[in-house]
Amino acid sequence: MDIQRFEIEGPALISPKLYQDSRGFFCERYRIDQFKDLGIQNQFIQDNFSRSDYGTLRGLHYQWNQPQSKLVTCTRGQILDVVVDIRASSPSYGKFITALLQGDKPEWLWVPAGFAHGFLVLSEDGADLSYKVDALWDKSGEGGIHWADPELAIPWGNMNPSLSDKDKNEKSFLEYKKNPKFV
Repeated sequence: MDIQRFEIEGPALISPKLYQDSRGFFCERYRIDQFKDLGIQNQFIQDNFSRSDYGTLRGLHYQWNQPQSKLVTCTRGQILDVVVDIRASSPSYGKFITALLQGDKPEWLWVPAGFAHGFLVLSEDGADLSYKVDALWDKSGEGGIHWADPELAIPWGNMNPSLSDKDKNEKSFLEYKKNPKFV
């Protein structure tokens, strides 16, 4: 497995070794020993799956009551994945990284606790995502930051995405900074 680190400490893009021939390819998408060698020693306790139509934007979400780290992969289609550092004491507080995840390229995006996460579906036929998480979902400890926050200025590309009511009404990053959940 190869790992690509970003300018923000924490998130990483992980690419498994592919075994290809004229029929296609095979890879081990997740092997606990290899992830431990990469420094990801979290115990994953749940797998999640989502299917989204073209132009759907989900996020920016985080969980603070039971902080949740996740491995995200796109199994069909293409997405722009965004991870924002929301750790108040971090030198990269308020900075973000983006990654293009594609179903025909079996990569994982590592999103540690202390980061907000969101994605935009770029493929016309939609996208499927699979997540491994290390904490159970806790409604009482979930939060979000508005996807189009002007301070963050994330270059989503599509400025008229399909959004849930919840995502339309998330708070600003300025509001989050008044009471940060990760310090």
